[in-house]
Amino acid sequence: MLTGDLVRPRLRKRGTQIIVQHVHESDHWLRIAAQMIALFRAHEGQPQYAWEGALENFEGDSIDYVVIRGLAKVLTDAATFETIESPVSPAAIREQVFALGPVFPTIDLFHQLTREDVFAQVAQENGLDPEHVAMLLFADRPAEYVMVDAGPDWSPAALLARYNLELARGVLYWSRLMHIDIFDNYKDFWRYLKLFKLMFWATAKPGGGYHVELDGPISPFVKSTTRYGRQFAAFLPALLLCDRWQMQADVRPPQFDAGLIYQLDDQTALRSHFKQSGAFDSRMEADFAAEFHAKFGDKRQGWELTREDEVILLGDTVMIPDFTLTHHKTGRKAVIEIMGFWHPDYLRRKVAKVKAAQQRNLILLVYEGVNLTPDQLDNVPSQVLYFKNKPVLKEVMALVEAVAE
Repeated sequence: MLTGDLVRPRLRKRGTQIIVQHVHESDHWLRIAAQMIALFRAHEGQPQYAWEGALENFEGDSIDYVVIRGLAKVLTDAATFETIESPVSPAAIREQVFALGPVFPTIDLFHQLTREDVFAQVAQENGLDPEHVAMLLFADRPAEYVMVDAGPDWSPAALLARYNLELARGVLYWSRLMHIDIFDNYKDFWRYLKLFKLMFWATAKPGGGYHVELDGPISPFVKSTTRYGRQFAAFLPALLLCDRWQMQADVRPPQFDAGLIYQLDDQTALRSHFKQSGAFDSRMEADFAAEFHAKFGDKRQGWELTREDEVILLGDTVMIPDFTLTHHKTGRKAVIEIMGFWHPDYLRRKVAKVKAAQQRNLILLVYEGVNLTPDQLDNVPSQVLYFKNKPVLKEVMALVEAVAE
């Protein structure tokens, strides 16, 4: 992610709004991006200081140095740099070398060893080559880390797009509060909220969807401002996975005297690099959906099956059932959760959520092999249907008719 000094120069104030000055895919910037990608890849296998020196030369006296450094930061963050492998740690090498110093280019009465003599002696003691000792001396310093993987196969357009996304993320370093309205892709949205450990409060919107408020890094309720700020900003690409959404953040970058509003919605050209969830979490869920659509695909009996489009709000967490069945004429709904081949810890958490939900139109389809006994589902108003190999659709639909609200 970009540092604050690479973000601030690209921010503009327009009334009460803050505008990010993105980089467009002009011939000029596509050419610069292509040159930087080639230069970066040419330094694979070399230490980081070599890349930084080449970047400084490339930048020269360009007035666009902020963008060039930002593009370089994107490239560097996506690459892998590692220390040189050695049976002896750099710290141990330094201790041995410095114990024999100081050294000078020529020997005299008080200094009988040259630099080369010291490296040769330490190399012999450790079974290494003198050149290897010289390389290891400061190999644990980041500037000496070697680029072992240059990262994604960037195209110039992809690099510019990622840079623009990082600028948008960077604005959120200085956010006090964020308001989000989302209308789809709830699973990925809350999955990333949980992954980045963000504080939120969610409410259902009368016309559908959810309104979510998130405390930002400069909120008075946040203590670890720097760490939380990075997590808060890192979350933004998850929002871009939704088809319908709106976001408004109250921000106060240090160069502006007053708080400003930063707005984004689903019309933005920003692209997410986060992976979207697959259609189903398990084969069992896929088979259930396939069987339902095969038998009820023409909407006989008036029921429509949708995937993970209902959210049960549980304070600081949520439960998103696997399926929702909605009756076309009456609007009655039943939600279904399939509890199949899962780790015991997952099952315990799932049962806790089911109990907290107290949802009467929730149907639990429980695979007998998970060893989830009826007594573990005490005080659960939901309907429970056990199955041996797969859920019997006829029995499921009977429960749907009985509990749908």
